[in-house]
Amino acid sequence: MPVPRPRRLWPFSLRDHSRPGVGMPLRKDGTTLTALPASSASPDPLAAWFLTGEERGNTATRIRPWTEGNLARPLVHGAAYFPALAEAIAATRSGDLIFFSDWRGDPDQLLTDEGPTISDALAAAAARGVTVKGLLWRSHLDRFRFSADQNRDLTEEVNDAGGEALLDQRVRPLGSHHQKFIAVRHPDAPERDVAFVGGIDLAHSRRDDAEHRGDHQTQPFAEWYGDTPAWHDVQVEVRGPAVRDVEDLFRERWEDPAELTRLPWHVIPDLLRGTDRSPSALPDPLPDPPASGTCAVQLLRTYPNRWPGYPFAPDGERSVARGYAKALRRARRLVYLEDQYLWSTSVAQVFVEALEREPGLHLLAVVPRFPDQDGRIGRAAALLGHAQAIEQVQEAGGDRVQVVDVVNRLGEPVYVHAKVCVVDDVWATVGSDNFNRRSWTHDSELTAAVVDSRRDQRVPHDPAGLGDGARTFARDLRLELFREHLDRARDGDDDEGLVDPVEAFETVRRSSTTLEQWYADGEQGDRPPGRLRRHHVEDPPRWQRTLLAPAYRAVVDPDGRPPRMKLHGRH
Repeated sequence: MPVPRPRRLWPFSLRDHSRPGVGMPLRKDGTTLTALPASSASPDPLAAWFLTGEERGNTATRIRPWTEGNLARPLVHGAAYFPALAEAIAATRSGDLIFFSDWRGDPDQLLTDEGPTISDALAAAAARGVTVKGLLWRSHLDRFRFSADQNRDLTEEVNDAGGEALLDQRVRPLGSHHQKFIAVRHPDAPERDVAFVGGIDLAHSRRDDAEHRGDHQTQPFAEWYGDTPAWHDVQVEVRGPAVRDVEDLFRERWEDPAELTRLPWHVIPDLLRGTDRSPSALPDPLPDPPASGTCAVQLLRTYPNRWPGYPFAPDGERSVARGYAKALRRARRLVYLEDQYLWSTSVAQVFVEALEREPGLHLLAVVPRFPDQDGRIGRAAALLGHAQAIEQVQEAGGDRVQVVDVVNRLGEPVYVHAKVCVVDDVWATVGSDNFNRRSWTHDSELTAAVVDSRRDQRVPHDPAGLGDGARTFARDLRLELFREHLDRARDGDDDEGLVDPVEAFETVRRSSTTLEQWYADGEQGDRPPGRLRRHHVEDPPRWQRTLLAPAYRAVVDPDGRPPRMKLHGRH
């Protein structure tokens, strides 16, 4: 069934620096309004990919447009991230600082096989004189598969040891704080400062590895994924000046004067339990850590239009949406996505526009085989936007679009929780935001966009042909993920057909087709290498689409923009 195209959502159409005159803001009839501010035409080549301060659309924030001289290292899976985090926390001493925020935190989640747990690691740091400050989302009730009890327990265990972790419900109704980050600062040794940003919660099921046999500490999950769900996820480790921006982001949220929660069913139990509801003053900010690498890093965020407004984002912030819109104006050869949802037609439209504009552009999306909801209503709601969004991009790109999902070597589905995008091996993101309207307008989100100044010397040197070359961080990240999904050698000795982005697209097509045929033939003979299968979308019947559409738009994928932006279709 054809899907009606949504109204164009990108009238600000950030300037495409590779095409003079393209990208002026447009009226609804397509005529030009005005040029963007002069800063958007900066000769700085990074401004072709990153949002300028004015393009961020939020002058109230202290976050800088971007910083250079950073080291950025992808940590694919919790089995890589958690030991790195444990090491960073263990290295802190009295006078150091740890700032963290999370959507879900299980206090007993092990960081390594031998421990410590995340609660023990943070509590031990606080006990030895480290300033430990945390913001955990004040979750919805556990009976709805959220983490109210776990988040409360983690805050209490940290606080009992001398830290200060708070439950934060300063969100829109039905919203959440979805950011997942930690910043570790050393006033006497700033060269050791580090931040971690991405999609991995400090929680059960996340400590999986590339074999995808699952984390033995599990959370309740959809039945399709079994008792020990396999989990694919990504975080990025950052060292250098960008660490201060992560700290400043935390400071903005911590210093928000709004009540941590105004819901009476929260306030009264808090008063009875003596829960800390008043954030203390933070130590004075530290200067930038010294330069540590070759990467420019821009922090992209989502904050909703909330009442009362965030002091650091009075009308909210939608730099995640704007950042993708700008980068996709420059896409020419391959957009590679890994995402938990990819289920909003409004978000899919930005990819549709890129595919329609660029006849040589390909889109490869890796998504979960099944949703994370297994109830009849929950599953139908999850599939509603997903089916429409995928149909929309496939209609625009035809055979230039592939949507695949992941199984492990045992044939069990892998839950893709990663939120990654790589454009033409130049611009790459790792973050907490999903490709849905909720993440781009309604919940708090944080994504690190990275452009490495180092040019990768493997052919093709300049995939897009725009003079940007291929950048080391983006290409290395894409290749690491492709090697895992295609069962290639992790040391890069078997990258045939993977380095060229378009050739890699076809390599994936051949691999997924071969694996699909093996399953269709009854799994006869040796299993072919590779873990990617063609993604089959179950389109809900018409009656479900009709009944669920209002609830889907209001609850599952709400719109957190100011009314005037909704009216004009702007971000």
